[in-house]
Amino acid sequence: MYTVIAILIVIASILLTIVVLVQNSKGGGLAANFASGNQTFGVRQTADFLEKATWTLAISIMALCILATAFVSTGNNARQSSIQERIEQSAPLQGQPEFPTTPAPANEQPETPQE
Repeated sequence: MYTVIAILIVIASILLTIVVLVQNSKGGGLAANFASGNQTFGVRQTADFLEKATWTLAISIMALCILATAFVSTGNNARQSSIQERIEQSAPLQGQPEFPTTPAPANEQPETPQE
């Protein structure tokens, strides 16, 4: 699924690049070469269409990128579980204190330091 989403992102990115390059900028841009298209649809309708196409493609690229993160497989799940298993099976560390499990008898008093 991730591969399909990645291909859609690439296609949308290429289309967005083309749409941005075709738009009429203040310096003329590539839109000056498509004068016959402007005469057919009118200058304002072409500009509106290109602006809507730009926003639609940009939003779709962002949405696809967010969706792609849900399908990314990192491969850390198997490694993490095997590491966790090794930690659980390992012996206790040397030097770790062992505490008594049974309480001391009531008649024995702890030694108090003499001053």
